[in-house]
Amino acid sequence: MKNKTLISKELDAFYNKASEETRLEKGMGIFEFERIKDLIELHLSKQNSTIIDVGGGTGKYAEWLAKKNHTVHLIEPVLKHIQLAKKRANKLKNPFSVTVGEAKNLPFKDQTADLVILHGPLYHLQKREDRVAAIIEAKRVLKKGGIILGFAINATASTVVGLMNGMLHANSFFEMCKEELTTGIHNAPKDFPFLLADAFYHKPAELKEEFLAQNLKLINLFAVEGMIWLDQEYFANMLDKKKSKTLKALQNLTQNDEYLLPFSPHMMIAVRK
Repeated sequence: MKNKTLISKELDAFYNKASEETRLEKGMGIFEFERIKDLIELHLSKQNSTIIDVGGGTGKYAEWLAKKNHTVHLIEPVLKHIQLAKKRANKLKNPFSVTVGEAKNLPFKDQTADLVILHGPLYHLQKREDRVAAIIEAKRVLKKGGIILGFAINATASTVVGLMNGMLHANSFFEMCKEELTTGIHNAPKDFPFLLADAFYHKPAELKEEFLAQNLKLINLFAVEGMIWLDQEYFANMLDKKKSKTLKALQNLTQNDEYLLPFSPHMMIAVRK
């Protein structure tokens, strides 16, 4: 099957077991979806943009962008996601295109897109040369002056989560955290099968270096969740009109503070060609 050559069998198994479709509809996923939409919107300067969504999953963001009358092309290596994305696209008046593919070899001509979104490649490619190849491809298909938004997982993500819920005291979990904090390499231990399969977790400086080495201009680094999810009553407070306003104000105040980025499980880099 063509899909097998695009991603590791561990990653394929992880996504076939996990539901990426419902992940953004419950728990942290609800707030993540809204927040990422805000971050994308911030970097969309014109109407009817051409957008390439690399690693676009089941097409939730592509659908939202297509409904705003942008021309959207989704690229995704997981066949299960491709089928769901096609279903989603077919219901739209302005459907987005859905193609099986991967970040290191995009099926587009040079200077096609106003915006390229790298949703999964930066953390699903463990080798630096593969991530760099994905960045070079994103730059190739981008128009001059266009923007790449690259999403990454913070090297501190598992450690902070582990500290908050006691998992850090499981030996295999702690060994995993040590590896992430020192090398960035993430491999889920066998006794934690629900964790993301093989991945790479960045430090902010590494993320910047990988992009800026390709002669791209930094716009900024953004915390996705920021530190506000550390609030003990995070879910209840995000659903409370007054308290969520306070939390979002803190999120906006600290979103570009690199000193505080390690408190955010995900970060986003914005660069310009």
